[in-house]
Amino acid sequence: MLLWLQIFVFKLSTLKLYLIPTPIGNLEDITLRAIRLLKEVDIVLAEDTRQTKKLFAQYEISTPLYAYHTHNEHRKTEQIIELLQQNQSIALVSDAGTPGISDPGFLLVRACVNNNIEVECLPGPTALVAALVASGLPCDRFIFEGFLPQKKGRKTKLEQLSTENRTLLLYESPHRIMKLIDQIELYFGADRKFCIARELSKIHEEFLRGTAKEIKEQIGERKLKGEMVVVIEGKN
Repeated sequence: MLLWLQIFVFKLSTLKLYLIPTPIGNLEDITLRAIRLLKEVDIVLAEDTRQTKKLFAQYEISTPLYAYHTHNEHRKTEQIIELLQQNQSIALVSDAGTPGISDPGFLLVRACVNNNIEVECLPGPTALVAALVASGLPCDRFIFEGFLPQKKGRKTKLEQLSTENRTLLLYESPHRIMKLIDQIELYFGADRKFCIARELSKIHEEFLRGTAKEIKEQIGERKLKGEMVVVIEGKN
């Protein structure tokens, strides 16, 4: 009877959601604790199960995978809370980096907090920090804006951010990066320095640093690939 009680109490302690950062490129950039927990939990929620399966294959992880992404998170969150309340231990991962940073995660974390379910976030990779500290721009004070609005509100947002004194970080996709460079020159000024960090931790990692004109010269006729972090000097 005592042994059963001990096992039951231990199982209750698994009433927790684990947020587990995954590599942003290089599959070696994962902690030993992250690998252990991904093997130990009952379920792993993944933004894209196809992407996460590559990581699982690398580290021989066989935990069941279920999709949890932008298009189903509103519908799935309540079901996940019910599973957690049934003492299922669950981990959440995104395609790359830390869940919740421009990726699904906030809704589930908020629901856990509202339902008195413990949330544990492991330290690990995140593209914005890697880009910031390697940019050569001040990193003692900074602001992260994620992806800018694609159309409506973009001009207004850029005008607001152009007066920011802290270092500014943005995410941008390759097919909009040249447009963003032109907009930085227009709204922030031709002399404002910034850095484009792309393919972080991968074979073709690259940092482009300078003014808009200087960075355009570095790019030349190339078509840049990969998700990018843009680090912009604050207004002096």
